Amino acid sequence: FPAHRGGVLFWAEQSLGSTEAVRNALSGFHQLFGHGVFRPSPALERLASLNLALSVPRNVPAADTGCDDDVCIVYARRTALARARRGAFRDTPVDDLLSGVLADLLRTTQIDPATVGDVTVGNVLRKGDTFATECRVAALLAGFPETVPVRVVNRLCSSGLQAIADVAAAVQTGQYAVGIAAGAESMSSSAFDWTKLPRNPRAKGTPAEDCYLTMLETSENVADRCHVTRQSQDAFAAESHRRAIAARDSGAFAREIVPLAARTRDRKSGAWSEPVVVDKDEGPRPGTVPAKLARLRPVLGPQCCTTAGNASQLTDGAAAVLVMKRSTARSLGLGVLGVLRSYAVVGLEPAVMGLGPLVAIPRAVERAGLTLDDIDVYEVNEAFASQALYCVDALGIPRDRVNMRGGAIALGHPLGCTGARMTATLLSLMQDKHARFGVVSMCIGTGMGAAAVFERTAYP
Repeated sequence: FPAHRGGVLFWAEQSLGSTEAVRNALSGFHQLFGHGVFRPSPALERLASLNLALSVPRNVPAADTGCDDDVCIVYARRTALARARRGAFRDTPVDDLLSGVLADLLRTTQIDPATVGDVTVGNVLRKGDTFATECRVAALLAGFPETVPVRVVNRLCSSGLQAIADVAAAVQTGQYAVGIAAGAESMSSSAFDWTKLPRNPRAKGTPAEDCYLTMLETSENVADRCHVTRQSQDAFAAESHRRAIAARDSGAFAREIVPLAARTRDRKSGAWSEPVVVDKDEGPRPGTVPAKLARLRPVLGPQCCTTAGNASQLTDGAAAVLVMKRSTARSLGLGVLGVLRSYAVVGLEPAVMGLGPLVAIPRAVERAGLTLDDIDVYEVNEAFASQALYCVDALGIPRDRVNMRGGAIALGHPLGCTGARMTATLLSLMQDKHARFGVVSMCIGTGMGAAAVFERTAYP
């Protein structure tokens, strides 16, 4: 039976008081309706005879939880995040970023690459058929045999998290036993202008027209509608940098970062530099304080409040996650970093797409059978300070539980990679803080939000 608190049997036991009462209730339904679906299973009969619980009580320690069918993450790492067009990865192809983390996954876990059922990679900016080819190239370069398939997924800013959810669902339903979810984005090589999207004339004057708003415009909409001041946004951004710098300087990111060698090309001479190992995030800036951020001009004009300093940075990077059931991990001798307990994607008004976490987090937490108070740590994507700040405060989440090692304002937001990157950061943080439950969430362009709940268990 599920060890988490989202299953029907858990709630039945909580309502009826005991395993025996559940067995007796089902037996009564079976006798009344004569339908086999109500017949108590042999496992339930055994539990009732021994007076054992169906599921784990709320207050048991993490070491006592876990079941063989849990869908687990046993590896979650990422590259360092480099500034787009100016950073160490500006001349590194996206397939090299991806192949770097995939190769590290194979080295670290020592799994047989031929046993992987699928590699699913999130990306936003690359053209679909181009990126599909680049992913296939990356997998082969990393050491996967030709028999291992690859596919891509694009749900905009949640693509990396959607890849994890897709692979987890495939593992849960038995499509394959071992799967890899990843995300990769080279914002240096993938220019995108939202204003140049072809527009459907039928959308004019309808809610669909707001799907064409730029992300900056939606940030201003949130700030205006939800009364988020420029001062509060700058303070939030400065805190993101402070936390990220503290984490980087203390070595807290070391466990999750895969060092990669990269070369850059001189723009004038065309000469290539010697390879340099990139193992630290480039985005966090020492000395970032609200007073300095206040001097930056709003991008859309003086009446606005979103600036380069209180919005996420353009960044290059890749991340990968290895997914399997607990029983498979045990047979392979791999430790479990976390269990995916729930995932939710929710739509909302496109004009305020930044409020996505506000609606997605409660949905995912409810699906896991939890409350917001049960969640120890949150990773909420800082697409903009306006939306991240408002979502956190509106949900009543203590800020000291959110983005404890900084967020996208400091670290960067490599769109298709972000969900997988945040998951790697969350699971590493949960291990360090001995946290049990954590949430990853982000807003999604065109008006959506996504969230996932993870549980850390010490059960092997």
